[in-house]
Amino acid sequence: MVLSHSDFRPVSISDGELFSQHYGSHPQVHSDNTFANMFCWNDYAHYRYAFRDGCMVLSSTIDGRTRYRPPIGPHISELLAEVLALAAKSHEEHPLMILDPDSREWIARLYPDLSFEADRRYFDYVYLARDLAELPGRRYQTIRHQLNKFQKTCQPAVEAIGEQNMDEIRDFLDLWCDWKDCDSDPVLSSEKEAMRRALDFRQELGLSGIAIRAEGKIGAISLFEGLNQDTALVHFEKGLPDCKGIYRAINAETARILARDYTYINRESDMGVEGIREAKMRYHPHHMVQVHLLKRDDLERLI
Repeated sequence: MVLSHSDFRPVSISDGELFSQHYGSHPQVHSDNTFANMFCWNDYAHYRYAFRDGCMVLSSTIDGRTRYRPPIGPHISELLAEVLALAAKSHEEHPLMILDPDSREWIARLYPDLSFEADRRYFDYVYLARDLAELPGRRYQTIRHQLNKFQKTCQPAVEAIGEQNMDEIRDFLDLWCDWKDCDSDPVLSSEKEAMRRALDFRQELGLSGIAIRAEGKIGAISLFEGLNQDTALVHFEKGLPDCKGIYRAINAETARILARDYTYINRESDMGVEGIREAKMRYHPHHMVQVHLLKRDDLERLI
C-alpha cells in the first residue's frame, strides 16, 4: 500500500521504547527528531509517525500545515518517493524538512534537479563540551568574568533535579513564566507545557537535570540527555534574572557534567530570535547541524 496520512499516528509516551530501539541503530544528530522533543512539544507541533519497511517517517503539523521528513532507516528509494509524493499534497509551502546531511545527500543523488533551501532558524548549535565546561582562552574572557562575579555575589549551590526538589522546580517554572509572560505568547505558552511534560516524564524520557540555588532559592535549571554516541543534547536551560550571571552558571555546570562522557553538546536552535542567536554565537559553536527545506512546487513536478 502507498503511504498515506492515515498511516501516521500521534507520538505518545508509550512509543518511547520503539524510538529508543530504532535510534539505537540509526542515531540522530538534530534535536527536533528526538523522542523527548516530539513528546514534550506535541501540543504545539502535533508530531506523528509511521513505521514502514524498517523506517521511521515523521511529520509535524503547526497551524494546520503539515511537514514531513525523509525516512529514518535503510535507504529505500521507493519509500522516499512515497514520502515526497505525500509531502507534495500538503498545504505547507515547504512540506519536506531535512535534518541531517546524510538524508540531504541521498535525496540530492536521487533527485539532482531539486533545490534545497537552508533555513538558518532551525540550525542546531553544537559546541565542544570541554570549551563550555572550561571556558578557555581570551574569547571566553568576558563570560569567565561574569561567571566569577556571580559565584562571589550569589552564593550558588548545584543539585540534581529529583523528587526531593520537584515542588520547588515547578514553582521556579511558574516564576519564569510570569517573568516571560508566557500566557501572552503561544510559543512561550507551549514551551511552558513542554517543560512541564519534560519534568513530569523525565524518567520515561531518559532526561537528567540540575538546578542552581542562588541565595537559597532555585534560580536556574537545565534538562539534558545523550543524543548519540559523542553528543549530548540540552533540551531546556532556564534562569531567573534575580542574580546576574546565572545563565552563565547553569551553562557551565551542565557542560562540566556532560563533558565527562561526551565530546560535543548540542544546544538546539535559536528559532530565528536575534537575542538568542547572539547568546548562542557568543559561546563559539564548533559546528551547526543544518536544516534544509524542499518547496511544494518542486515536489509536485516530481509526481
